[in-house]
Amino acid sequence: MSLRVGFIGLGNQGKPIAAHLAPAGFDTTVYDVVEEPVQELVADGAKAAKSPREVGEQADVVGICVPEDRHVLTVVLGDDGLLEGMSSGGVILIHSTVLPETADEIAAAAKEKGVMVMDACVTGGEARAKVKQITYLVGGPEAALDRARPYFEATSEVPVIHAGDLGNGAKVKLCINLITYIQWAAAYESLTLARAIDLPVEVLEAAGKSNGQLTDMMLQFMTGHKLPPEARASEPFQALMRNHMNIAEKDLAWALNLARKHGVALPVGGLVSQSMARLYGVEDEGRR
Repeated sequence: MSLRVGFIGLGNQGKPIAAHLAPAGFDTTVYDVVEEPVQELVADGAKAAKSPREVGEQADVVGICVPEDRHVLTVVLGDDGLLEGMSSGGVILIHSTVLPETADEIAAAAKEKGVMVMDACVTGGEARAKVKQITYLVGGPEAALDRARPYFEATSEVPVIHAGDLGNGAKVKLCINLITYIQWAAAYESLTLARAIDLPVEVLEAAGKSNGQLTDMMLQFMTGHKLPPEARASEPFQALMRNHMNIAEKDLAWALNLARKHGVALPVGGLVSQSMARLYGVEDEGRR
């Protein structure tokens, strides 16, 4: 294929997305501050870059999946950043869940180089990414979407949802995440009550599945809470939960930030945002 692609950020969400690119026949260049996932993708046909700038030099379409807005800004606009290497006509796809103004800031800088930007947020998680079942929630120009469409089709079989103007991908992702975390709270509290009153969890799940109130995502979340206490207390599990908690707290903070700017109240979202350590069972002192 003539389209050259790149990917920056090979964490739990980014690596399974990027892993589809080289096997699909794309000339693929990847970068991460951690060497291990880079080498895993190199073994499947990708090339390793030493900096975001080098990714930009080697790619026409670049996906970015790093934890927070500040990381996205550094990767794109920082010293040795992506924009220093990209050529006119390129497309930057921001997969990270960011504030809309972060996408606007990057797009303004990219425009000077003739590079297009889309906030191409993803929903579905690591498991769905591995089997090409994530959903892209995309904001930005049609021209950028057309340019990047082979990339999207190689990494997911689910149709892209084009949300409209730049920033709308982030807006819809934050709204969706608000639903997700409120679901987690509902599932957690229902499970907690069931255990306290000696109701078998299997009965709760059967009833919730029968009437449709317990979604597949809620059931998946509850699975972690059914592990033996020693498994939940183990450091690998706690590290995973801390990572999920940090992402959740950031995403909810951004949703509340948007709500405040636009004069609406999210009382349930605010309460849930203060409960993530409890919902994920993180046992760090000071986070209970």
